[in-house]
Amino acid sequence: MRHRWAHRKLGRTTEHRRALLRNLATALFQHERITTTLAKAKELRPYAEKLITRARRDTVHDRRLVARELRDRTLVKHLFDEIAPRYAGRPGGYTRIVRMMPRRGDNAEMAIIELVEAGQPSGRRERKATPAEKEQPAAAAQAAEEAAPAEAQAEEGAPAEEAEEKPGSGEESPGDGE
Repeated sequence: MRHRWAHRKLGRTTEHRRALLRNLATALFQHERITTTLAKAKELRPYAEKLITRARRDTVHDRRLVARELRDRTLVKHLFDEIAPRYAGRPGGYTRIVRMMPRRGDNAEMAIIELVEAGQPSGRRERKATPAEKEQPAAAAQAAEEAAPAEAQAEEGAPAEEAEEKPGSGEESPGDGE
């Protein structure tokens, strides 16, 4: 059982792993989209989202905690002033991981991790309509279809009636061949 095994080790020592996550987060906040292995992207996601959540609060304490992780003053300013305000109304889910083709050299699973745009939907599915809700739009569409031919006939007037009479007029068409 793997209870209480929270994170991947990524084949690195603790110091190397922390440095890797810092560098990946720095690159993500600078470029807003990076390509890396799937395992690194999955480890980076909670790390980066916690930093963005801290940046949304924007207190001196939060600035110091984020600066301790990122260690680049201009990037910290960019995170607090430009990136975090985009997600002011969003309750988490600031990043997206998209799988790519495997890497050519070693067949490692690759992925793009990117910051989602503030105006885009969160990716949550809409709830399914109940059968009663499905019937309402269907009934409205059916009523509209019934009303449309009646309006078209009213506008055309007599020609629509003549078209109905021609097939049943009793005249033989040249192709009957009796």
